Amino acid sequence: MKITRELKTGIVAVAVIALFIWGYNYLKGLNLFDAASKTYFTEYSNVEGLNTASIVTLNGLEVGKVIALKFNDDPAKRGWLTVEFSAETDLKFSKNSIAKIYSTSLMGGKSLAIVPSYEGETAKSGDFFKGEMDEDIITSVSESLKPLFAKVENAVVSADSVLVGLNEIMDAKTKVNLKSSIAQLNATISNFNTISKSVNEMVATNKVKIGNTLTNAELTTNNLAKFSDSLANSNLGATLKNLEITVNSLNSILANVKSGEGTLGKLLKDEEMYNNLTSASKELDELLREMKLHPKRFVHFSLFGKKEKAYVPETKQEE
Repeated sequence: MKITRELKTGIVAVAVIALFIWGYNYLKGLNLFDAASKTYFTEYSNVEGLNTASIVTLNGLEVGKVIALKFNDDPAKRGWLTVEFSAETDLKFSKNSIAKIYSTSLMGGKSLAIVPSYEGETAKSGDFFKGEMDEDIITSVSESLKPLFAKVENAVVSADSVLVGLNEIMDAKTKVNLKSSIAQLNATISNFNTISKSVNEMVATNKVKIGNTLTNAELTTNNLAKFSDSLANSNLGATLKNLEITVNSLNSILANVKSGEGTLGKLLKDEEMYNNLTSASKELDELLREMKLHPKRFVHFSLFGKKEKAYVPETKQEE
């Protein structure tokens, strides 16, 4: 069968028309080759740049596109926009779900997200969802920075008040005193630097002596440690025990002397013995004195056997 030119022209025309219809619907967000999708509606007072072919997401998954936007004919909602969108999903959610416009980038691109709710009657094609607007990043950042801006503003106001107060305080006399104080502070810092330099020079000059002193201190510490070890290792306990026994014995002897026992105790306690010793001492002293004054009375020496003279007592001389 021969195909005529007219038939070929008709087939090409039909194909072009079909391609045009498909392209037009695709640009509107409809794909004629996709499975049947459900259509829903929502409305806003301001769509913030949402347009046809904007994607529709459900839990982050792209499920459809915005089909159409048109103004509401209801006089009570004059100026409001009705948004028609499709959703190709098997997930069932209720008609209480929310359609929220959100920003997809910093450039201001907008998309529509279905926030599903699973309570209530299941949504059907043609149902209206409650419309909400999600803050974009810039608006969110601005809202977050508002308290900071308020604090900065308060800080600026406080700083201005402080500066005004300083200007009122800083009269001519105060400025002169402040300059004088700063000059004195500079002089003090200069003196401190001089002292610090002197100390450094002194340390550098006596570095060897300081090192020797530290070495001697270390040796002394080591010797003390060795002495402590020697005391710990020596029989110090036995020595202290013997010393305790000796002290107890001495206390016993002193107690006996105090009670009058023994020769020393009787000498200290017996008054008669003390008096006899005192008397004997006096007589011995008188005898020695008499021998010094009259030695002839006690020593007789004769080479030729001279006859002794009778002893004639002398009267006692007064001292």
